[in-house]
Amino acid sequence: MILSLLISTIPVHAEKEEDIYKQRMILYKKVEAVTNIPWYYIAAVDQYERNIRNARRDLPDTDGIIGIYFKPEEWVGLLNPNLNDQNPTSIKFFNGLGYDGNGDGKADINNEEDVIHAFAQYLLTYGVDHDNIKIALWDYFKRDKTVGIIIDKAKIYKHFGRIDLEGHAFPLPLRSNHSYKNTWGDARGWGGRRIHEGTDIFADYGVPVRATSYGIVEMKGWNRYGGWRVGIRDVNNNYHYFAHLSGFAKELKLGQIVEPGMVIGGVGSSGYGPPGTSGKFPPHLHYGMYKDNGYTEWSFDPYPHLRLWERQERQKSR
Repeated sequence: MILSLLISTIPVHAEKEEDIYKQRMILYKKVEAVTNIPWYYIAAVDQYERNIRNARRDLPDTDGIIGIYFKPEEWVGLLNPNLNDQNPTSIKFFNGLGYDGNGDGKADINNEEDVIHAFAQYLLTYGVDHDNIKIALWDYFKRDKTVGIIIDKAKIYKHFGRIDLEGHAFPLPLRSNHSYKNTWGDARGWGGRRIHEGTDIFADYGVPVRATSYGIVEMKGWNRYGGWRVGIRDVNNNYHYFAHLSGFAKELKLGQIVEPGMVIGGVGSSGYGPPGTSGKFPPHLHYGMYKDNGYTEWSFDPYPHLRLWERQERQKSR
């Protein structure tokens, strides 16, 4: 009886997630039809805001379909004495951003269709082309990195034509001879006293290193301590860091869109010296994860995620 209940809940959860993605896409496409702003820009802003709200304590958590958030004073206008104002006329008079997106005569901050249309109307005051959207995003967020992350998300969504991009892969082929344990936070001496911000996965030299998520190559090159390394940003504001590589995949370049399992390089032992330095330690992949919350970026333990992705991939291959 218990087993049958567990089995029956799995598809329901999957269907619920799929339904949320469908509802979001309906809203994005509706906004695009009204404003001519490509849906993937709206989707990128919405996903960015959803991510930072879930990563910060000064913003309310998301509990609905849309993640875009307006402060009440921004919605009704800074000089508006009524923070609960839903009248589109008075909100406009006080230069508020609130907007009646569903045509019910109210600009309701708690109505998701009003909220997403309000942000689209803000973008529309700048224009619908790429350059003007970038300017609008900078004026709104006042942070270059935020603009870059949102624009890259838009590229990813445009490339795949969908927003359900939550799949992952283990960074090394499962058939490879590899080993790892939780080393996040351990002390490190080379390069000065610091903690280990990642998990070391030991494997043979040249074993393929794979992208772990859908994302975009944000960094590629040499670092004195990381050697040949690659940084990939996924749609959830997570930065995936692959270091000590033996080299890069032949076609890999900055700004390239990747998907789980795509080969990006090989296991090596590069680093702790000028370009070309290697052999100072056993070949392994240093894998790190970092979260951006709209203000700063910090590392977090990738070990539980690696274990989960490895287990999920093994289950799929059975």
